[in-house]
Amino acid sequence: MLAANSPIAFLATANPDGARSFYADTLGLTLRSEDDFSLVFDLAGIPLRLQKVRELQPQPFTALGWHVADAAHTVAALRARGVTFERYPFLSQDEHDIWDAPGGARIAWFKDVDGNLLSLTEVRVA
Repeated sequence: MLAANSPIAFLATANPDGARSFYADTLGLTLRSEDDFSLVFDLAGIPLRLQKVRELQPQPFTALGWHVADAAHTVAALRARGVTFERYPFLSQDEHDIWDAPGGARIAWFKDVDGNLLSLTEVRVA
């Protein structure tokens, strides 16, 4: 029923000014609109709607991620813009904080200003 319809991605922010700066300036997304209820960014043609909320309890799992061609390069570029990547003691991550998943994907995680967990995934083609 909805297969032919475009999705909208949703996250929440209790810090709209910080989120605007993080998603626009740090991640390089284009802000499409802002009103009293949300910030809307262009996420490669998909709207990313950051709902403005009073309080936010971020989830402990990945809320949004990106496919990237080169995880190490993207990590380095984002780190140069001030992004801190997560390290997990139960994963074997390399010096770039990237985990080589058993299926061949290379994944790194970071958080936005509200603590939403975001990821980068490089899929290696055999």
